[in-house]
Amino acid sequence: MSLAAVGITGIVALLLILFLVGMPVGFAMALVGFLGFSHVVSLNAGLNMVGSVFWETFSKYGLTVIPLFIFMGQVAFYSGVNEKLYNAAYKWVGQIRGGVAMATVMACAAFAAICGSNAATAATMTTVALPQMGKFRYNHRLSTGAIACGSTLGVVIPPSVVLIIIGLSTEQSIAKLFYGGVGAGILLAVLLMLTVFVVCLIHPHWGPVGPRTGFMEKLKSTTGAIEMITLFLLVMLGLYFGFFTPTEAGAAGSFFAVVISTLEGNLSWKGFVASVMDTLRISCMVIMIVAGAMIFGRFLAVTRIPFDIATWVVRLPVSGTVIMAIIFGIYIVGGAVMDALALLLITIPIFFPVARELGYDPIWFGVTITVVTTLGAVTPPVGATTYVVGGMARDIPLEEVFKGVAYFLPAYILCVVLLMLFPGLATYLPGLIR
Repeated sequence: MSLAAVGITGIVALLLILFLVGMPVGFAMALVGFLGFSHVVSLNAGLNMVGSVFWETFSKYGLTVIPLFIFMGQVAFYSGVNEKLYNAAYKWVGQIRGGVAMATVMACAAFAAICGSNAATAATMTTVALPQMGKFRYNHRLSTGAIACGSTLGVVIPPSVVLIIIGLSTEQSIAKLFYGGVGAGILLAVLLMLTVFVVCLIHPHWGPVGPRTGFMEKLKSTTGAIEMITLFLLVMLGLYFGFFTPTEAGAAGSFFAVVISTLEGNLSWKGFVASVMDTLRISCMVIMIVAGAMIFGRFLAVTRIPFDIATWVVRLPVSGTVIMAIIFGIYIVGGAVMDALALLLITIPIFFPVARELGYDPIWFGVTITVVTTLGAVTPPVGATTYVVGGMARDIPLEEVFKGVAYFLPAYILCVVLLMLFPGLATYLPGLIR
């Protein structure tokens, strides 16, 4: 059997293990990678490779940034910052037709900026925003679709675990990826709100107008969320001016999140313990996925599949734009059938060299594929974020939630198209970092 055939067999085996056996993705990638590497090289080499990868992964200083930012988000979650952010967004745009749904998207963007998790954002905003939209008789499709799609901003707007993993996998600056995510995240948030506006033009009764609020009331609501806005600025400006490394920024953000929440009396001891436990659970899962992906990547490397694909794609008689569109199409399909983080870790060793060979900016590529794979978080059959919303909105059929999400899918496609046409949307801010 040729090396390419061994590699393809390994990829197929991985997919079968994931979907038929249901093994956690990190363990599945590690198992297939180990067996494949041992088959191509030798059993002793496979054992040594696994040992070295685990040691390198779990002793890598750069990975400490993951639990730190996750902890910052969990503290914000358990201290109830979501309600303040939602109230502020609602006061500013709630009086516009569809404004409550727009406020939900804005609140999702704000919460995502300190959380970095789709699932946490979806759970939070479903709890807070769905009853409000129900009170104002919003259509279920519009309300659940806005929450599910707004929640995907959690992996685009920094601090994002996905962007951290991309930075570590491609050896790119995490700070620059964060700033690239700011531009892309704002663009996607605006397009999602524009979608709400268009849907309400077509179906005016889907988004009734909320009560008007005065300027002082709007301003007062903003001051209620000023602590967490300050926290976000602390992290991002610290990275921009070089006061923090990404790991130090995570530590500073976590510390100030605890201090602010404690001083305000919003974080109970029970909430603090829950934050720590959730951080441990999520961090272990993510780091195990990283280790599994590294083992699987070593296996792919010895089969030379990434290099062969890169060489073949570059020689295709089509433009680089067409090739990139094909790659993004693969990410859209792949994101619909498997976890986005796992998909990225499996495919980055294959497609990142292709993007570099075609002359695309690595920061732009990392940010753009993050936007592309967020589609997988809301589309079936995986659609994890949609399932979170559907599971918490027990009186709304899951079918209705997916129908609501469908109205927002063109916004993602348009966002990717704009990023391709105007790459500066993702590269301008990173270019300012020294």
